[in-house]
Amino acid sequence: MADKKKPTPKLDELEKGPWPSFVKEIKKSAETNVATQDLLGILERSYNDKIGHWKHGGIVGVKGYGGGIIGRYNDIPQEYPEIAEFHTIRVNQPAGWFYTSDALRTLCDIWEKHGSGLTNMHGSTGDIIFLGTKTTELEPIFSELTEAGFDLGGSGSDMRTPSACCGMARCEWACYDTMALAYDLTMTFQDELHRPAFPYKFKFKMAGCPNDCVASIARADMSIIGTWRDNIQINKDEVTAYASGGKRDIARDVVGKCPSKCMGWDGKNLTIDDSNCVRCMHCINVMPKALAPGKDRGVTILIGSKAPIIEGALLSSVLVPFLKMEPPYDDLKELVHAIWELWSENGKNRERVGEFIQRIGLSNFLEQIGLEPVPEMISQPRTNPYIFYDVKKG
Repeated sequence: MADKKKPTPKLDELEKGPWPSFVKEIKKSAETNVATQDLLGILERSYNDKIGHWKHGGIVGVKGYGGGIIGRYNDIPQEYPEIAEFHTIRVNQPAGWFYTSDALRTLCDIWEKHGSGLTNMHGSTGDIIFLGTKTTELEPIFSELTEAGFDLGGSGSDMRTPSACCGMARCEWACYDTMALAYDLTMTFQDELHRPAFPYKFKFKMAGCPNDCVASIARADMSIIGTWRDNIQINKDEVTAYASGGKRDIARDVVGKCPSKCMGWDGKNLTIDDSNCVRCMHCINVMPKALAPGKDRGVTILIGSKAPIIEGALLSSVLVPFLKMEPPYDDLKELVHAIWELWSENGKNRERVGEFIQRIGLSNFLEQIGLEPVPEMISQPRTNPYIFYDVKKG
């Protein structure tokens, strides 16, 4: 296959430096795969022409599934025939991204047999990403994945694959079982996951604590973030150890950086005004042996974030300040169904839930889904005095 190789001077530049290079990895695959040889060629061509040579392929699917496969075609197939079709497959990842080596080897064997061998572990949605295969290989890949115990993830205008941090499996700060919820939502909403019927995509991301290690507050239509509603637990002996050890300046590193200024330190005793705590986790992160989340734990549900595609980036806003998160999660599912019903009926094409709420107004949205407004939903007091509202009588 060496005779098909062509010079790639611009790509060669991307291999230089101390950082990992995707070009180096593609070149490894190109030693044995003709598709990735053409991929190198068209990428070099794109840098020379200063335009991308990929066109959107629409929805490509397997029998019975509308989601999980993203169509990709290049616009000069006569020059790069091996990647005339280069579809991307999303595979539903295990909760918390835990694998055995056998499972990973099985996935790689299937993909090297039927596709380019290139993977992305993991995409921004959370899935295992298989990069590049032909239409004729889709059904065989799906069949072998299913036999191995894997399923396709979400793509298109459907519920995307729920993703979660490792939660209670490895993290002492987890306030609920993120992996259990991710599995439950995946199994409950199979139809919504595989058969696109929404105005646009809908993402769940589950973070076990306010550190939000899955970046749910920036990337999820519904962020489910672990929290607590009682007092932060304080181990006074460990606070003393931090203070006497000289590794922490509690006044500067902890109290001085509290965003709500709810902490005090007199040189011996640490105090916290928990009624003003915003659960930012900073003090807990700085002194993990001395402080811990409270014992009355649950989640805060936020809604509406997305990356900047149509209307610009949005961060999630609080929808439910506190909810106990225990199986079978009926309260959460009832809320989700109410949101989906309203959005599906009234949302515009390619309009995310956050954009939909901006368009119709939060008050209208809350009224339609049956939630009462609470102060936590508002980031700042209104500045426009020309707003009128009805006072309920009785």
